[in-house]
Amino acid sequence: MTNEYQLRVLPENAYSEDAIKQYLAKEKGLDIRTLNAVRVLKKSIDARQRTIYVNLKVRAYVNEYPQEEQFERTEYANVEGKPQVIVVGEGPGGLFAALKLIELGLRPVILERGKDVRERKKDLALIKKTQKVDPESNYCFGEGGAGAYSDGKLYTRSKKRGNVNKILNVFCQHGASSSILYEAHPHIGTDKLPRVIENMRNTIIKCGGEVHFQTKMTEFLLSTKGEETKVDGVKAIYLPAGQELEFKGPVILATGHSARDIYTYLAKANIEIEPKGIAVGVRLEHPAHLIDQIQYHNKNGKGKYLPTAEYSMVTQVDGRGVYSFCMCPGGFVIPAATGPEQIVTNGMSPANRGTKWSNSGMVVEIRPEDTTSAELSIQKSTDTDSSVYEKLKVMYFQESLERMTWQQGNYQQTAPAQRMADFVNNRLSFDLPKSSYAPGLISSPLHFWMPKFIASRLQEAFKFFGKHHHGFLTNEAVLIASETRTSSPVRIIRNHDNLMHVRLQGLFPCGEGAGYAGGIVSAGIDGERCAEMCAEYLTNEAN
Repeated sequence: MTNEYQLRVLPENAYSEDAIKQYLAKEKGLDIRTLNAVRVLKKSIDARQRTIYVNLKVRAYVNEYPQEEQFERTEYANVEGKPQVIVVGEGPGGLFAALKLIELGLRPVILERGKDVRERKKDLALIKKTQKVDPESNYCFGEGGAGAYSDGKLYTRSKKRGNVNKILNVFCQHGASSSILYEAHPHIGTDKLPRVIENMRNTIIKCGGEVHFQTKMTEFLLSTKGEETKVDGVKAIYLPAGQELEFKGPVILATGHSARDIYTYLAKANIEIEPKGIAVGVRLEHPAHLIDQIQYHNKNGKGKYLPTAEYSMVTQVDGRGVYSFCMCPGGFVIPAATGPEQIVTNGMSPANRGTKWSNSGMVVEIRPEDTTSAELSIQKSTDTDSSVYEKLKVMYFQESLERMTWQQGNYQQTAPAQRMADFVNNRLSFDLPKSSYAPGLISSPLHFWMPKFIASRLQEAFKFFGKHHHGFLTNEAVLIASETRTSSPVRIIRNHDNLMHVRLQGLFPCGEGAGYAGGIVSAGIDGERCAEMCAEYLTNEAN
């Protein structure tokens, strides 16, 4: 017999399966000797009051054991010899597009400019040692995309766009913990996600797909028939040998939010794109224990039974949103540049969220029209015509802020930083707290050199957050510049109904890089949708 229960319990009653069993036996009159298993279906923490509660939905198995797996398995058949589709990029958009293509009986051929997820880790370690960034293998480029080594959070608000549970179940099928199916804010962890990504790649190859690493797309193969222009495939370079290659088939373009060379190619080739709003600011790092104290209203912090605390903050300052982004409890701040003369910060957390620090992006909304203001405008290069500049102006602003940060960071990956209260009060920090940022920090007056449009809004937002979260505005916290890669600065324009590019037949712009997603799960959903539309396109072509 099975029964389901909605429970509101103290953290010590929700800490483990045994603790839940003990609670059910006592409160629901069940015989614990016959209560063979308890499966959690939903879990969330209510920390709004001083007494913390955990909300649970559980299924209790009395005199029987669970017979079904905790996740729904997807069957993937062999697609050797089937029509092929080129998938450019092996981040979450590309991976889920490729797996969905296999479901639909099509053969994916993935082109990934970076290295496989294990080799990529070696290049990340070199950033700290050499202060240099490999432009093809870094925290943004490589198998798994930006999410593989920047946390693996799976929370999304994109529930209307597709099947979130399908994405989570596919992750579980490939090795992720089943806890992501019931946690309110699911998280795989940057130490666990690489193995899951490897397993997804192995499924693709086992089913007859291809994955080409260090293979960078350079341009589309186009043909014209009447007034219709069609994408027949792509040209690419195998980077180690400099070998030029061609791959034939319709294209799912899932290059991620940092593929600036692709955006530049599209703009110069007059392929329809438009500038898109982003958000920029800093990484804000607190001692994790302090955030635990604030969020759990307890001077002792999280105690034994609660996870490291999260927060989400948002306000409006002078007509622009200012908000926390990609909050990483018990995590690290990482160097996420993709090329020379850049400093870019991001955050990540291991699965146990067990470090001494908690961080988040604290960012200000930037709209395309803002880049023409005196505070944010960028000097246009003499070799960039006005039409290209107009399409890429948000990207150019993003680049300029990253270069300015690199200059303030002593022309290395050493990041300029300032204590939080000093920043708000326009004071130089004479020393800095210990930080998780491995390349190191250098004290710098962020309030002085960051564009006023950004700095003044951050200052006002921090005052507001500090007022409503006592202890949050403190010199124990440090601002690390600059957070710039919150999303793509470009949108590749596609049709709403079939997700195909507005002019080029057979091209499906996909995921974060195309401007249609904002995280691992939403990019995965968009990848599946693009695969479905690509399959429909091939069916229509065949008929």
